[in-house]
Amino acid sequence: MARWLPRSTDLTRFCQKLNRVKTLEDDMMETSFNRCLSTIDLTLLGIGGMVGSGLYVLTGTVAKEIAGPAVIVSFIIAGFASLLAALCYAEFGARVPKTGSAYMFTYVSVGEIWAFLIGWNVLLEYMIGGAAVARAWSGYLDSIFNHKIKNFTETHVGAWQVPFLAHYPDFLAAAILLVATAFISFGAKVSSWLNHVFSAISMGVILFILIMGFVLAQPKNWSTQEGGFAPYGLSGIMAGTATCFYAFVGFDVIAASSEEARNPQRAVPRAIAFSLGLATGAYILVSVVLTLMVPWHTLDPDSALADAFYRRGYAWAGFLVAAGSICAMNTVLLSNLFSLPRIVYAMAEDGLFFQVFSRVHPRTQVPVVGIVVFGLLMALLALVFDLEALVQFLSIGTLLAYTFVAASIIVLRFQQHKGDVPAAGAGGRPSAEPHEGPAGGELKEYESFSDKLHLVDRDKGKEQREPGQLKAAFEPYLEFLSDFYPGEVVTVAVVTLMVSAICLCSILVFGNTHLHLPTWSYSLLLVLFSLGFLLSLLLIWAHEQQHSTQTFQIPLVPLSPALSIILNIYLMLKLSYMTWLRFTIWLLLGECSHGCSREGEQGLSWHSPAPLAVPLPHLWVCKAYPAPFCLQFPFGDTRRGLPSSPEPLCFPDCYSLFLLKVQILLKALGQNHPLLLRQLPGAQEVLPFPRD
Repeated sequence: MARWLPRSTDLTRFCQKLNRVKTLEDDMMETSFNRCLSTIDLTLLGIGGMVGSGLYVLTGTVAKEIAGPAVIVSFIIAGFASLLAALCYAEFGARVPKTGSAYMFTYVSVGEIWAFLIGWNVLLEYMIGGAAVARAWSGYLDSIFNHKIKNFTETHVGAWQVPFLAHYPDFLAAAILLVATAFISFGAKVSSWLNHVFSAISMGVILFILIMGFVLAQPKNWSTQEGGFAPYGLSGIMAGTATCFYAFVGFDVIAASSEEARNPQRAVPRAIAFSLGLATGAYILVSVVLTLMVPWHTLDPDSALADAFYRRGYAWAGFLVAAGSICAMNTVLLSNLFSLPRIVYAMAEDGLFFQVFSRVHPRTQVPVVGIVVFGLLMALLALVFDLEALVQFLSIGTLLAYTFVAASIIVLRFQQHKGDVPAAGAGGRPSAEPHEGPAGGELKEYESFSDKLHLVDRDKGKEQREPGQLKAAFEPYLEFLSDFYPGEVVTVAVVTLMVSAICLCSILVFGNTHLHLPTWSYSLLLVLFSLGFLLSLLLIWAHEQQHSTQTFQIPLVPLSPALSIILNIYLMLKLSYMTWLRFTIWLLLGECSHGCSREGEQGLSWHSPAPLAVPLPHLWVCKAYPAPFCLQFPFGDTRRGLPSSPEPLCFPDCYSLFLLKVQILLKALGQNHPLLLRQLPGAQEVLPFPRD
């Protein structure tokens, strides 16, 4: 029985993975990708990811079945809620211009295991989303030809009656995914050009819909005779908001493309703002003209816009609407296929996924292996699987990513800049006085005017508090918090804030329905968890935060990210229990994949090292552990989770393409000078060795 219990070393390694964060390079503009995308390119990518089939289908469905003409208000609220998450992505995309989107943002601020879970769920989100859009594209085109494609396939191939499988193999959906995969593999510029073409056609059709719609508008369709503007009341508006929120999930393609932007510090925030504003405006205006053209209760949920023009005597306009819908779905396909391989590439680069996906084609400068493999997987999903039961995965994966990105904004904003050292007496632990001489505290004399000026500047610098330290105004009241390192109290407060948000939303969602709480206990729990949320927020606000004029920063931190966190958690808890069950199974599969990729990296991908520059005992360098590099001595290093092994370990083949940057402080061997490994390509620079 004891052998099945986890060992202390396993628990230690697991705890290390919880808070082990990624160390970024000093030059974050250096990349193996091609930085060729402008602000317009990124904006159109974002619009293509958001304005898809939802504009042609979702507006009619929500208007008829959930909110009525008040779907307009639902889109306004949903757009504002999405703006909170989008601003968090904008700050991270400008500050960390690396591919990986939510995965990368979580890794540099929260920890490795959380980053992997986010990346693993975003991976599934893009695969199912791309396959679902391909099937919708196929079905829409098939309906134009009176379902001849479906009837031909069922007659000559056959129909299936198997759970979780489609009724018939959708060859058209698989074919469009394979064609899109081929175009994406040609490079970012080709993908961007193709997206420009489809986006231009789609926006032209939307402009036509708006002009014709306002010409044909009849204000009486909002009158009380037709049910009024908000026939389902406030509850219908909020239910419609929850549904409309998922229409804006495509803006993260901009953050995933930041490593290919020419000037990501400016282009990423602008592209996210422009694309989200245009998409929100398009959804609101199309909802207005749709509910004014025909009464909302007579809408056809499957093809509301085309049916509305047909009923007003403009059947020819239905073909234009169909063309715009197909082009819009093409942009969503390109968006999914563009983002997914880059997120997988970032995970493989960090050793959290199989290393084969970290290869970049030397000519096209794209992760072609990931594009081909996941393009084929998407095509397989679209070909044989029934995706209706899996589409809710899109919701939970997206909301979880939004939640962690918002939390990461708070954590990173209250951390010190790289290389900063806290000053004594300003909320950090005291250190030795810098002007203290070597002779037991004897002060240095400053003779010249420049020396005195330097001393004054240094004393002023000591008064300036670093990010993560308690504000001077709160120090007399919260003096006991000054003993903590900068950022420690904020991290604990963020965890408390998220726990309070989960408990508060659970009471709101399940208190009266599933838990059947009495009124007094329901109210008491709401008050307690609300106080916990607000106190955590105030405790975070009482600390100094980073202020930068170099890159975009989201305003009203920590309030804005906190509102995004509580909104995302509330929407996640509104999902069905079957979605949570499937989500849990997917997480367990992800942890198995994580373990396999790590194990393969340790046991299969290593080869004998080249000779060292100095005659020392066997010493090996390994990039699979805490960034940027780790060491393994012959006796192992259990403090960093490195196994002891008689076999020599060195860099895997895929790392030989990169510069070797290592600085080793051999204090354990009695030496204190850097050691450079020779006879390995590109051994030029050194980086600080990570300390415990």
